[in-house]
Amino acid sequence: MTETDFEAGYARIYAFVKSRLEAAPGCHDFDHTLRVLRNAEKLAEELPAADLRIVRLAALLHDLARPEEMRAKGKFCHAREGAAAAAAILKKHGFPQKMIEPVCNCIRSHRFRGGELLPSTPEAAIIYDADKLDSIGAIGIGRAFHFAGREQARVHNRLEEALNSPAYSRDDSAYREYLVKLRYVPDKMLTAPGKRYAAARAEFMHNFFLQIEKETDGGKEDRVR
Repeated sequence: MTETDFEAGYARIYAFVKSRLEAAPGCHDFDHTLRVLRNAEKLAEELPAADLRIVRLAALLHDLARPEEMRAKGKFCHAREGAAAAAAILKKHGFPQKMIEPVCNCIRSHRFRGGELLPSTPEAAIIYDADKLDSIGAIGIGRAFHFAGREQARVHNRLEEALNSPAYSRDDSAYREYLVKLRYVPDKMLTAPGKRYAAARAEFMHNFFLQIEKETDGGKEDRVR
């Protein structure tokens, strides 16, 4: 596939994903996709073994099926279903199979949760790290509060309440998201630049939740250590 053909096809994929996700809930809308794309391109600059074309396509398509998963409140794997949908879309727009399969591999493995496919290529590791970077730091906190607000969860709650509450409940606060998931993300990063960027964002999150605890719980700073 020539560079000209790739860029033309990429532009069509970009327009398709934008039309599909721009009205999605804010924590997983097209803005999120663009941030992941920028993260992925930045990581790829430091990882020249990765194929940038695969990285760009996978970043654009990684959350293709996320709206369905969100409507199902997590009972639907957007990574698995998104990979299948992406394969059909890429084929429709003339991308060769030798590009389609590695792109779909990135999409299938970008969640990296228990029992799922692990990222096994440089491109897949980049997409995983790029997506996780957008879940932590200042933007990660903003997304966590956005999600909690959409689910009508509390602005803040105590550690015990947060840890002992189910997902999609009134106690599924941004703090709960931090305690059960976000604070562990930096330790799961796969690339060297991803680990470096994640460490800085992790420190910001830690300090933020220390401060919110001070403002709501009499200065008991040990709650989030």
